[in-house]
Amino acid sequence: MADEKPPTGKTKHGELTLDQIASVLPGLGPIMKDVGERYWVCFHAAKGGNWELAAYELRSVRSLFNTASVTRPKYAKMLADYTAQHIEPLLQFCAKKDWTGFEAAYHKSVDVANELHRQVNHGEIVWKLPPDPPQNFDLGPQKK
Repeated sequence: MADEKPPTGKTKHGELTLDQIASVLPGLGPIMKDVGERYWVCFHAAKGGNWELAAYELRSVRSLFNTASVTRPKYAKMLADYTAQHIEPLLQFCAKKDWTGFEAAYHKSVDVANELHRQVNHGEIVWKLPPDPPQNFDLGPQKK
């Protein structure tokens, strides 16, 4: 058994071992960069009345957290709890088109995220909402 070849995956460029594939999975850094951008778009979309885009961005954050839970399982419970306590309620505010509730819950979720960074010994990471809306989306209400 010791001389058994480890399982591999094939690409058009050659074979990769499972260990090689695992070593290139994204860590939290690149994933959280995407989370931050989507969270920024989400806020300004909701503020502008494009509730569908705001909800889309939140669902994308939830999906990114699911990926992060696989690649960094030690954070899986924290990400699941955050999703249940913050992302899901924000999605409900989107469904109701409730800006007042959304804004309060959003700012609380940012505060909690920054506290979680401190709890996992990354207090140097303090996310803040960029003051200007992204220019690459129509953030206003959309016609059906």
